[in-house]
Amino acid sequence: MNHSQDSGSRGMPEDRKLYIVDSINDLNKLNLCPAGSQHLFPLQEKIPDVGTNSGNGSHSLFFMGLIIVLIVSLALVSFVIFLIVQTGNKMDDMSRRLTAEGKDIDDLKKINSMIVKRLNQLDAKQN
Repeated sequence: MNHSQDSGSRGMPEDRKLYIVDSINDLNKLNLCPAGSQHLFPLQEKIPDVGTNSGNGSHSLFFMGLIIVLIVSLALVSFVIFLIVQTGNKMDDMSRRLTAEGKDIDDLKKINSMIVKRLNQLDAKQN
């Protein structure tokens, strides 16, 4: 008897074996305490469908999460690149302004030196 059960259970996956044991336990409970049988689950709920794969749900959930993470990271990288470009443009503007202001300062120094020379000449003529 054990040999026939062993040869029959070799071809079954592990989860099917567990459901068969649970079903036998449920039958024993029905025979021992019929009043408690109302609280037991039907046998059809315990045996999974052979055609469905319970791993597909977790795989699709994993891939959906992965896709969401990739989209969010792509958005963040795009935002960082945008900020880098904007910062580069601002730095170019500031360097142009500083160069222009430096030229203006040099021009003001030249004008100041010309005014000082002219005032010195006028002061020398008055003395």
